[in-house]
Amino acid sequence: MQCFKKLMLAAFFIAVLASQAFAADFELAQKSTLETILKRGELLVGLDAGYQPFEMVDKKGEIIGFDVDLAKELAKAMGVKLTIVNTDYDGIIPALLADKFDIILSGMTLTQERNLQINFADPYIVVGQAVILNKKLAGEIKSYKDLNDPKYTVASRIGTTGEMAVKRMIPKAKYKSFDKEADGALDVVNGQSDAFVYDLPFCVVFMAQQNSPSVVLLDEPFTYEPLAIGLKKGDPDFLNFLNNFMAQIKADGRYDRIYDKWIKSTSWFQNVQ
Repeated sequence: MQCFKKLMLAAFFIAVLASQAFAADFELAQKSTLETILKRGELLVGLDAGYQPFEMVDKKGEIIGFDVDLAKELAKAMGVKLTIVNTDYDGIIPALLADKFDIILSGMTLTQERNLQINFADPYIVVGQAVILNKKLAGEIKSYKDLNDPKYTVASRIGTTGEMAVKRMIPKAKYKSFDKEADGALDVVNGQSDAFVYDLPFCVVFMAQQNSPSVVLLDEPFTYEPLAIGLKKGDPDFLNFLNNFMAQIKADGRYDRIYDKWIKSTSWFQNVQ
């Protein structure tokens, strides 16, 4: 009988703890930014419209770009209106923490330092080093690895992660440094270097500006510099939604359409000149 009473008492305490945990989880869910957005009927996205091709101002004065299209899909998935809050990049994290907007979607690289201040959803793109290649080599050079040969000359800007990537990952190639990234890329256009290694966004914009038939872009980054959506800490429900959203659009073709429009294509550049 005594044993039975102890079992009943233990079961009672387990039930109480379970009910408290459920109440705590429900309260946390109600406080989620996700719930705030749904009740407001509006998603507020913070970005700094000066990072082509992710966010920029077109000839009509409207903010367009990769991140903007991604934000539109996110708002559509939530069934709410989208509002862009153009914010200076230096103050964009403090503005998020001050509830000026719901998320940061502004070409922000996920770094450990930033991750101490805010949370990040799963990366939506990696904008590491890419290769602008002289078109005459398009048939034989499929990736940066194929350039690792003394017969090739690879350029980058001095003192950058591009230069470090070449020296670390393409050590056998002849290296040529430049003070300006545009000069190094033009060296490939003019046939003086075989390839130019630099950040993917710069390479995309350069290709759009030049529109040259003598170069091609190998747009698969070969270093890991991920961009991700930033959100406030302590919000597992919103983080879960953002991660599932990203997985879904990458699986159903929506992400590919955005990527092709802003990264693979350069037709957008005529609208922002």
